[in-house]
Amino acid sequence: MGTLPAAAGVQISGRAGPRYDEILTARALELLGDLERRFGPRRTELLGRRAERQLAFDRGALPDFLEETKDVRAAAWSVAPAAPGLVDRRVEITGPTDKKMTVNALNSGASVWLADFEDATTPTWSNMVEGQINLLDALNRTIDFTTPEGRTYELHDSIATIVARPRGWHLVESHVRVDGEPVSASLFDFTMHLCAAGLRQAELGLGAYYYLPKLESHLEARLW
Repeated sequence: MGTLPAAAGVQISGRAGPRYDEILTARALELLGDLERRFGPRRTELLGRRAERQLAFDRGALPDFLEETKDVRAAAWSVAPAAPGLVDRRVEITGPTDKKMTVNALNSGASVWLADFEDATTPTWSNMVEGQINLLDALNRTIDFTTPEGRTYELHDSIATIVARPRGWHLVESHVRVDGEPVSASLFDFTMHLCAAGLRQAELGLGAYYYLPKLESHLEARLW
């Protein structure tokens, strides 16, 4: 077991497992604290709006487009070109970030692997941190997996592009607190990935890519 670094106002109650300090670095924890302080109150406000919107739907209101965004819908525009590694997305695979799935997904022949920290992964402390370690090891090509029967799996020369899927805005990471309050699970997953595997993938000529789940309004998307 290692000792985790400290950051002002950031408290960690989860255990310090092997190599956890490679993910929970001082730099990552400081950034997490900054992001939570800056965006946490707005996240809480927007989650409250979800309840208000649901009450309106319960009374018979129907979803519709906003009048103030009419010009956006009417204008001729296009999105930016696809980023490196995301040009061909005809075949994608998704799944949890345990070691076996990481190796098999990257070797699957799919163009993109959606590394899912949300629905596909039980949100235990060890799963969340060790999943980040697995992504970092995959990009460093130091990951492998051996079955109880002795069969070893290693990465192929060509592997899928990794797109991380952090947990949704409605969830918190109860093992980490900023100024005494549980941190947003979205911001925790994003920051730990960005400062480790995301940075490494960018160094390899791609980028830090994210699939943002369960957004319920353009304001929630804008918060990202």
